[in-house]
Amino acid sequence: MVEGSMKIPLSALEEPFYEGSVQRLFAVPEDDSLMVTQTTSRGSVFDVGALFEIEGNDVNRALFRHVLYSSMGDAEKWKELRLAIESCPDVDTEYRAELMDGALESCCENGARTHHAGMIDAVTGEVALSGVPENPSAYNVVRKYQILKPTRSEFLGAHLFDYAQFPHEDGFVVPLEYIVRFGITSASSVYRKYMAMDEGSRKAFEHELGASKPLEAWQYLEKPISDFTTKFEPEDRMISKQEALVTSGLSGEQFVDSGKMAVLGAWFVRRLVEPLGLLLWDIKWEFAKDGDDLVFVDTIDTDSFRGTLFTDFDGGRYVTHFNKQAMRDYFAIFHDDWIADIKTAKAQGQKEGVPFTELLQAGQAEGTYAATPEVDAEFLALQVEKMDTIRDYLLDKVEAHDAAEKLKLAGISEVEYYVTKGKKEAFGKINGIS
Repeated sequence: MVEGSMKIPLSALEEPFYEGSVQRLFAVPEDDSLMVTQTTSRGSVFDVGALFEIEGNDVNRALFRHVLYSSMGDAEKWKELRLAIESCPDVDTEYRAELMDGALESCCENGARTHHAGMIDAVTGEVALSGVPENPSAYNVVRKYQILKPTRSEFLGAHLFDYAQFPHEDGFVVPLEYIVRFGITSASSVYRKYMAMDEGSRKAFEHELGASKPLEAWQYLEKPISDFTTKFEPEDRMISKQEALVTSGLSGEQFVDSGKMAVLGAWFVRRLVEPLGLLLWDIKWEFAKDGDDLVFVDTIDTDSFRGTLFTDFDGGRYVTHFNKQAMRDYFAIFHDDWIADIKTAKAQGQKEGVPFTELLQAGQAEGTYAATPEVDAEFLALQVEKMDTIRDYLLDKVEAHDAAEKLKLAGISEVEYYVTKGKKEAFGKINGIS
């Protein structure tokens, strides 16, 4: 697409062909290869649908995606990333050498292929491929790839999923989520699983992840580690690298390249947020197979990765979050009965092979499960302040140093909120640093 060659007035969009809890998808008039994504200001945690609304976050999140993906198409940005990785003193030497070979070379020559085709100007309808439109909107244009889902089989009471069709197809979204971790957080599923293991199992798990030392909460690793979950089963399921290769529908070489691209993409985002003082702990990616090419297709924004600050307050040190982990913690601290019911419904749903949300909603209707709670407006206002600061930085309305200072103050305000609500101890159990 040539810059300025496409115009999609928002008034020309018909009813969405898909409406999820936090996103809507629209057909592009007269072009079936593209679609328009509308990000909403609603938020979802625990996979139960929209639970809250952060005012202005529809445009904020769409803007993050546009800035990120526009930059990822720029070969010069990848050359800068290569230099940053080469000069990073904390990276394992052998790991660095392997990461530099293959996918990164291609990105440094041509930029990375992504599904992103631009942001629609909210007033004129002009699609900006690079740069920010004069009137940023919540609407981005992306290339479409087919969604193939595994067929379900039953075997002696077990629910199995058959991925045999994938290697014979093309132009599809790879049925995996690639999770890259620069460090381990106390709330990560990997850390919880690790802590529940005996010593022998932990060693095997460290080897599977590629970790060079025991996992500790809130500590950066010598090299990023990768893990994988299924994408199109009723519940996401963590799987080994070997099973991920078989599940992906990719050749061995393509799968290795996709794994490297996930790590490199994570490093790309890390460089985007580090000027704000944020530490990037983990991020998830999705890819599409397009012939011999792999395409970044995930909806990456501040809700897709774990960015934090260490916040000192009243003699203690806490982790404050600048993504939806802040909302997860809010619900866990103020509404733990509801969280427990979600866990129960998920366990039952996995056993029966049905979406847990159906069981949860039925239990709520019967009064056996706690009702879905509302979020305190004061806490939501803190989230608006954080997200607006990141947006202003992306729009060059505020310098990185000033934005970092505002985020630091926002973190302090969040700790103060829990203190005034009498939840300092509960907050410290989740996010306190000893």
